[in-house]
Amino acid sequence: MATLIPSLAIRPCCVNCGAKDSSKLVAATHYICVNKVAHGLEKMDLERKVIAQNATRNCFRNTNWKVSATSHIAIEETENRYSTTEIEELESRLNYLFLTEIGGQVKVIVGKKNKKYVVSIEVSSLQLYNSDNKLILSWGVFKSNSCFMPVDFQNSVPEVGSNTTEIPFMERSSGSFALKLDFEANHAPFYLSFLLKSTLDTDLSSSDIRSHRKANFCVPVGFGRGYPAPLGLSFSSDGSPNFALFSRNAGGVVLCLYDGTSDKPALEIDLDPYINRTGDIWHASMESVGPFVSYGYRCKEANLQDNGETLHTEHVHLDPYAKLIRNSFSDDHGLKPQPRLGELQKEPAFNWNGDVHPYIPIEKLVVYRLNVMHFTKDESSQVAPDLAGTFSGLMEKLHHFKDLGVNAVLLEPIFSFDEQKGPYFPFHFFSPMNVYGPSSGPVSTINSVKEMVKRLHANGIEVLLEVVFTHTAESGALQGIDDLCYYYVNGGADLGIRNALNCNYPIVQQMIVDSLRYWVTEFHVDGFCFINASSLLRGFHGEYLSRPPLVETIAFDPLLSKTKIIADCWDPRDMLSKEIRFPHWKRWAEVNTRFCNDVRNFLRGEGLLSDFATRLCGSGDIFMDGRGPAFSFNFTTKNFGLPLVDLVSFSSSELASELSWNCGEEGPTNKTTVLERRLKQIRNFLFILYVSLGVPILNMGDECGQSSGGSPAYGDRKPFNWNSVKTGFGIQTIQFISFLSSLRSRRSDLLQRRSFLKEESIDWHGSDQSPPRWDDPSSKFLAMTLKAENMEGQLPSESSSIKGDLFIAFNAADCSEKVILPPPPTGMVWHRLVDTALPFPGFFTADGEAILKKKSRLVTYEMESHSCALFEANTLDG
Repeated sequence: MATLIPSLAIRPCCVNCGAKDSSKLVAATHYICVNKVAHGLEKMDLERKVIAQNATRNCFRNTNWKVSATSHIAIEETENRYSTTEIEELESRLNYLFLTEIGGQVKVIVGKKNKKYVVSIEVSSLQLYNSDNKLILSWGVFKSNSCFMPVDFQNSVPEVGSNTTEIPFMERSSGSFALKLDFEANHAPFYLSFLLKSTLDTDLSSSDIRSHRKANFCVPVGFGRGYPAPLGLSFSSDGSPNFALFSRNAGGVVLCLYDGTSDKPALEIDLDPYINRTGDIWHASMESVGPFVSYGYRCKEANLQDNGETLHTEHVHLDPYAKLIRNSFSDDHGLKPQPRLGELQKEPAFNWNGDVHPYIPIEKLVVYRLNVMHFTKDESSQVAPDLAGTFSGLMEKLHHFKDLGVNAVLLEPIFSFDEQKGPYFPFHFFSPMNVYGPSSGPVSTINSVKEMVKRLHANGIEVLLEVVFTHTAESGALQGIDDLCYYYVNGGADLGIRNALNCNYPIVQQMIVDSLRYWVTEFHVDGFCFINASSLLRGFHGEYLSRPPLVETIAFDPLLSKTKIIADCWDPRDMLSKEIRFPHWKRWAEVNTRFCNDVRNFLRGEGLLSDFATRLCGSGDIFMDGRGPAFSFNFTTKNFGLPLVDLVSFSSSELASELSWNCGEEGPTNKTTVLERRLKQIRNFLFILYVSLGVPILNMGDECGQSSGGSPAYGDRKPFNWNSVKTGFGIQTIQFISFLSSLRSRRSDLLQRRSFLKEESIDWHGSDQSPPRWDDPSSKFLAMTLKAENMEGQLPSESSSIKGDLFIAFNAADCSEKVILPPPPTGMVWHRLVDTALPFPGFFTADGEAILKKKSRLVTYEMESHSCALFEANTLDG
C-alpha cells in the first residue's frame, strides 16, 4: 500500500538516531455548515504511522516516523459566516464537478486563504428517499487514490468506515447541502477522498453514495489537476510548474518528486485518472516546486493480478519531454544504477541578440563531420582540461574550420545517450549530453551548446545535427511508459529488437517533430541528418509506407521545412547502409552511399565508367526526380568504416565490404613506391569529392591521416590528434582541401549547382579524345569538359572575370596516359590547377601553369598512373 506523503511529518528530529518521534498533525482545523447552527463533535485521536522518505530538504533521511495527530474539529455558531463572496475570494481556486450514482451533482471548490487550504463541498439535486434523510460526509486524507483509504494509515489493508471522519452536511433552503473543511497549508499536497452517507435521525444505519463511476469522490489539495499541454514540465507566468505525460496503456501514473538528499523520492503523488487525466495525458500542477529539485514517474501496469490489485513498477522513468536532466548515479557499491530524472527548474535564459542564421544555399555547403568529444579530448588539442571534449572546447578550434574552408559542421548525435553503446543509442531527445558540457551539468551544457552555435553563426558556419529517432538505448529511455505505443512490439522479423521506435505512430511522430522544433527554436540549429532514415518509412506493423506520415510532416512543416533535412540510411545497429527509394517531396536531401561505393571502385580499378560518371555529375539516377545534385550529400569516408588513410592501406578479406585497396602492401610500410601511391590515392579521393556535383562531407581526421589501425568499427575511432595537423602530410592535405573549397566557391557556376548541367554543357573523353568505353570494365580512364556558359554582352572591362571551361581527367590505371586536351575557347589557353601525382607544393596551384600547344593544334599532357588532373581555360596572362 502506498505510503502517506512525507510532507505531513511536520517536525524534524535527529537524523541518525533512528528513533520514532511524535508531532501534532491537524487533519482539519474546523468545518462550518452553512446557514445552520451545528453541534460540536467530540475530539478524535488518530494514530498514524507515516513512512517518511526525506521529509524535508535538509534532513529526515530514511527515518521511520510515527506521527500522533489530533484533529480538533470545532463548530462555530454563526449565520452566513461562509458565503459565496468568501469562496470567490479564495486564491488559486479550482473547481471539480462530480455526478453521483443516484443522480445529483457534487461540486467541490479547493482554494487557499490565509495560509490555509479551504475545501468547499456542495451537493445539489440529490434524490433522497425521505425528506428526513440526513447527509453525512465520510472522508479521509491520503496519498494513494487507487482505493478508499481511511484516516488510519497504519493499516496496510484499510477497511471502509474504520476510523474515518464523518461530518454532517447542513441543508440549505434550496434543498442543497454544503460544508467546508480547512487544512493547514504545510500539510499539503494530499488527496481528500470522501463518500456521502444518507441516514435518518431515528436510524443509525446508512446507505453509501458514490460517484457515477461507483468509486469514491477524490480531489487533490495542495496541487491542481494541471493541463494536458504542453507535454513535459512547463511553468506558468507565476512560476507554478505543470507536469504532463503521455501514457495510453498505463493503469496509473505516480509523480515522484526528489529533494536532492537521497536517491529515493521525497514525495510520490498517485495521479487520479478522473481528475489528473485528459484523454491519454496524465497531468498535475503545483503552486511551486517547493523543496524539490527533480522529478520522474512510475507507471502502473494496466493488467491486474489475481487479487484485483494493479501491478506497480518500481522503476522511475525520465520524462520524455524533460529539458534539463540530472546526471544519474549509482549506489555506494556502484552496482545499482539510479534513475535519470528531470530537473525541476526553468531552462536557462540565453542572450541570442546578434545571432543570425547564415542561411547558406544547400548547393554551396561544404560540410565537416565531427564527434564533439573526440575533437578536442586529446591532450594534443592544448585545450584547457575543463573544456576538452566539450562544446566549449570545440570553439577553441574555430580556426581549423576556416583553414579547411568549410561552412557547415555536422555533429555526431549530441542527444543524451547511453555511454556504453555510444551516441547512436539515445535515451532522450530534448537534452544535450551532459558530458559534453564544461561542468557536466545540464544548465552549463545547454548554455555551451547555444554559445557554440552563436559563435559558429557569427563566423558564417552552419550547425547540422545527426539525429537518431528510429531506436533508443536498450534501457533507461521510453521503456515502461507505454511500450505498446512507443515501440514495435510485434513488428517485422528484421525489427525483432526491443528498442525500435514506432516512428509513424501518432504520439511518437509528435514527439519527434516537437524535438526537432525545440532544437531549431531554442538552439538555433540549421538542419538535421536522420540516421537510419529507411526505418522512418515503416508503419505500425513494420511494413514500408509509400507516404510515411513523419517524413511527409517534416517535409511540409512550416518551421522544419526551412532547415536542411537529410536522410542517411546507415543503421548503427547492424553497421549497414541500406539503399532505398526515399520519398522526399522535393525537400529531403540524402547521404549518397552510391557515390562512396562507385568512387572507391573506380580508384581501385574496378567498376564501370558509366557509374563513376553518374556520381561526378550529381547522381541523376537518384536525384533527377524533381530535386537536383545539391540534394546529394557525398562522402568517401564516414565515422564508421575505414578512415581515409586506412582506406588506401588495408584491404584484407575481412574488409571486402569496405571496397578498399592497400596500394600494394597490407598495413604500415616503408616502401617508397607504395607510400607514393597511397599519397596519390588520398589526394584523388579528396579531389573527386570536391569536384563532383553535390555537397561534400569531409570526415574528421581525414585531413591529417587519422588512422584506426585498419579497424572499421566505430568504437575504434580515436580522438583527434592535433599534432598530426603540424606534420608535412597534415599541412599539405589541409592546404589542398582549402584550395578545393575555394575552387568550388570560385567556380560555383559549374561545381555548385542546384540544377543538373545540360547535356550540351558536358563533353566526355577517352585518353585520345575518343568516346569513353562506358561498359568496358577494363577501361580505367575518363575525362570531361565542363563548359562555362557564354556571357553575352560582357563589357571589355569585365574580361578579367570571364570564366573559362574546366577539363578534368581521372586515370585509375597502373600505367600513365597521354591525354589530348580539347581546344580551349577562343582567346584562352589551358592552365593546370591540379595534378595529384606531382610533389608538394606544386601538385596544386590557384594561379595555374599555362599548358601551351605542343603539336599541331593539339595540347597533350602526360598523366601518371593513379592520378587526377584539373585544367581551367583562361587568358594567357590570367
